[in-house]
Amino acid sequence: MSARGTNVPPETAVAEAQLAYSPLVAIAGAITRADQGKDTFQEVDQVALFAPICKRSVMVTDPSRLAPMLEDAIRLANSGRRGPVVLHVPRDLFAEEIPAIAPVAINIARPGPASSDDVAAIAALLEEAERPVIFAGGGLKWGAGRDAVTALAEKLEVPVVASTGHADVMEHGHPWFAGQAGPRGNRVASRLTREADAMVVLGARLGFNSTFHSNDYVGADTRIAQVDIEGSAVGRYFPAEIAAQGDARLTAEALTAIASKPQCDAWRALFKTDMQSLQDERGEEAAIETLPMHPRRALGEIRAALPKDAIVTLDTGNTCLQAADRLAHYRPMSLITPLDFGLVGFGLAAAIGAKAAAPECPVVAVMGDGAAGYTMIEIQTAIQHRLAVVAVVLDNEAWGAEKAYQQEFYGGRLLGAEIASPRYDKFAELCGGKGIWVEGPGEMGPALQTAIASGQTTVVQAKIDPGALMTLRKDLFKAPKKS
Repeated sequence: MSARGTNVPPETAVAEAQLAYSPLVAIAGAITRADQGKDTFQEVDQVALFAPICKRSVMVTDPSRLAPMLEDAIRLANSGRRGPVVLHVPRDLFAEEIPAIAPVAINIARPGPASSDDVAAIAALLEEAERPVIFAGGGLKWGAGRDAVTALAEKLEVPVVASTGHADVMEHGHPWFAGQAGPRGNRVASRLTREADAMVVLGARLGFNSTFHSNDYVGADTRIAQVDIEGSAVGRYFPAEIAAQGDARLTAEALTAIASKPQCDAWRALFKTDMQSLQDERGEEAAIETLPMHPRRALGEIRAALPKDAIVTLDTGNTCLQAADRLAHYRPMSLITPLDFGLVGFGLAAAIGAKAAAPECPVVAVMGDGAAGYTMIEIQTAIQHRLAVVAVVLDNEAWGAEKAYQQEFYGGRLLGAEIASPRYDKFAELCGGKGIWVEGPGEMGPALQTAIASGQTTVVQAKIDPGALMTLRKDLFKAPKKS
């Protein structure tokens, strides 16, 4: 990792990993040991700079310590609640020779389920509930817990909602899956968490992006049982009647073994009715015929065209806010989002990484034109390394998040919110890839299918309605006074 020649500070990527609980080991180049403390070119206190945004930030001072410190960093990054570790390696150490070291198996200790007493208490809470819901988070994804939470939902016939960014925690279309809850979720899942009398939270923090820390999304009287691998996260934002530390998947399996189906037929029936209504609504969105194309029409076509083995990456911005719960994810770990740090430009970079890790899977990055402008040069990286990602650019000629608030709270007076983006599809062709221009409704789905089938790095670009924006928060500003 080096700051030279890049426009994105490396600490930004580390902070993203910290807030997303992604296991990352970063090897950061540092000033030559003999020159440290002399205000050498690009010298800063790197160890201190990274310390607040990672699990450990440490300088390697002896070449013989590099290998064992790297092993320790990998172990720490993957232990407990995962996260980034930064090793700072002085430049002169890279020129040192050390004896070859035999590879060492790095064993990662993983905790077991919540205690048997806690599991029994959670089972009793569920059995007593009239309006139960399971809140499933990233801990189930990291712990390969999709089958476990699915089995639990099927045995109890209780709806499951996903935390922000984890709409792939269960298979799209499963009869007990409500999709993503919270401000970036759908109305059915959010009603479930708001009106539930009992909520079992597995591997989720109930953090800001999922709840706004507000009773608008988690009922004030909801009895909460929360299980997380990191004990300090339990009960932090909402009081947990049952606060348990443990692995989410193993706890779900333990619950499935002993829990009984609650008597809540009215709650189940309402959930089924609401989900059918939501499905009908999404179908209507996918049939909107306006021109420029409505973003939800484009998302509906993308949803229908996505192969079941696809990996989808989302960016940050207004278009991806609308996409957050409108796509389809059928396999584990098939949705990658920037989560709590919200980096603009994340989507394309994440797609390239995902394609390198899973070359057999189609990888589709969905982004706005603003985000594309941040990172479109990385199309050349994908082409150079023969990583056939598909970048879908939904072009509304705006910084949509900013424009939405200016329209909502400033009477439509726009300042710095509109942009004129180039033809990114043509840019892809100039780089040696494939470009597809979408004119309007009915063309996005076939374009995506063509792009995936081509086996080439492809940009699919479509103009979408610049006025079809969504305001995420209504509490940030005061509404304009009417004269």
